[in-house]
Amino acid sequence: MTKLREFLEKINTKACFSGLIRYDEPMALHTTFRVGGTADVWVQPDATVFPDYAAALLRAASDEAIPVFILGHGANLVVSDTGLRGIVLDTGGWTDREKVSGTAPALRIRAGTAVDAAVEAAAQEGAGALAFLAGMPASIGGAVYMNARCYGRSVSDTLIEVEILDEAFQRIIVPFRPEDYGYKKSPFQNRAVLILSATFRREPRPPAEIWLEIEAHRQDRERKGHYRFPSAGSVFKNNRAFGKPTGQIIDELGLRGLNSGGAKVAPWHGNIIVNTGTATAADIRALVDQLISRVHAALGITLEPEILFVPPHHP
Repeated sequence: MTKLREFLEKINTKACFSGLIRYDEPMALHTTFRVGGTADVWVQPDATVFPDYAAALLRAASDEAIPVFILGHGANLVVSDTGLRGIVLDTGGWTDREKVSGTAPALRIRAGTAVDAAVEAAAQEGAGALAFLAGMPASIGGAVYMNARCYGRSVSDTLIEVEILDEAFQRIIVPFRPEDYGYKKSPFQNRAVLILSATFRREPRPPAEIWLEIEAHRQDRERKGHYRFPSAGSVFKNNRAFGKPTGQIIDELGLRGLNSGGAKVAPWHGNIIVNTGTATAADIRALVDQLISRVHAALGITLEPEILFVPPHHP
């Protein structure tokens, strides 16, 4: 810890840091599952310094072999009960939205912006491109990274380009190419990069129509119980080859209500695991493994989690 403090003090002085820093920060405060041990250091630079500071931090950490984990809104994460070593770089301070003009009207949104905030800001300008994401408790950077999909659309359906800090810690623009994206897949999942912003088509529509869609999606999520307990929404990807949604498969096998410690398959939806109040990351991992095993034993198919376990080799 002394080494990390000295490292950050040195970087922060050079990079004129502005923002928040906390040591031994519980990651349960930063994930929608509300589980996870402590991070050695949690850093949230504010918007005035974010890109330059992030580049300086990531470059220096790479030189010193100090691990850095990039955190959005923690909507799809299960952080180990043993926590995270090194530095957690939180993008939550990088939230201002910018208008972009070009060959076509577009919206550029910084990665730390809450999806719901971006949806509402776009709607206020008569831009309907993001309305399908309404109610999703994620950041824009996380939604792009996961190529989030709901209500029949994916982020990639409206994406124009993404600005990143690349492996050389340079700011570059990555134009959208459809071949780089798939079902809940993006090209950034296989690269050590930091998403800074994303540019989307506006898809103009009457604001009243957009707001009706937004409210319909929010109400649907409420009905499905997405917010009744801490959770990450859908746990497993849907595979069309299985012939039916994963939640239906789990339901038909009578696995609603299955639990491991404080983690439980939602009694109202087979593809949601909830933290009933005392769940640990290990509980969630064990329950995911039980579901995979029992579905495979019954049907010979293997479910693929869409939630991310961090670190991946440890519950």
